[in-house]
Amino acid sequence: MNNASGKIIVITAPSGSGKTTIVKKLLQEFPLLQFSISACTRNPRPNELHGKDYYFLSEAEFQNHIAEDNFIEWEMVYTGKYYGTLKEELQRIWDTGRYPLVDIDVQGALSIKNKFPEQTLTIFIKAPSLEELERRLQNRGTETPETLRERVDKAIEELSFADQFDKIVINDTLEHAVTEIEDLVTAFVKA
Repeated sequence: MNNASGKIIVITAPSGSGKTTIVKKLLQEFPLLQFSISACTRNPRPNELHGKDYYFLSEAEFQNHIAEDNFIEWEMVYTGKYYGTLKEELQRIWDTGRYPLVDIDVQGALSIKNKFPEQTLTIFIKAPSLEELERRLQNRGTETPETLRERVDKAIEELSFADQFDKIVINDTLEHAVTEIEDLVTAFVKA
């Protein structure tokens, strides 16, 4: 893989922090950014499409990619739910002369940063408070009481890694967070 051909922007956040909304806004504002489609073993949510939102793989397919060393990073984020970034996905984006915008979990983000320290800008998005994060998750209407608890517990763990990222952005209001990240990305791609 030719990892010298471009920079990588990595955005991460605990579930409910507004990461997906911010990523969509960034992709609208920066034509040189392209969404890096992650692979996962979870079921698609309503309106999610294979090859657009995620590469939805069976656990066996995912394990095969692991065995063939096809991932730049991967992990089991939740019990039985694997997520990863395929090497060929980043190369596909670099080959078009664009920058991959990678929207992944905390551990995956740190893994990419460790592999490409000079090429990677890592941004950690936080909700204003844990209570607000939990409220946002409840408002999604996609969580059972069990999955809500699992996501909140995971968020508490992920928040402990925030200081290992290049930048931390508090998503108190969407407009403010997007503007702050736009400025960070602009400075990074021009450097």
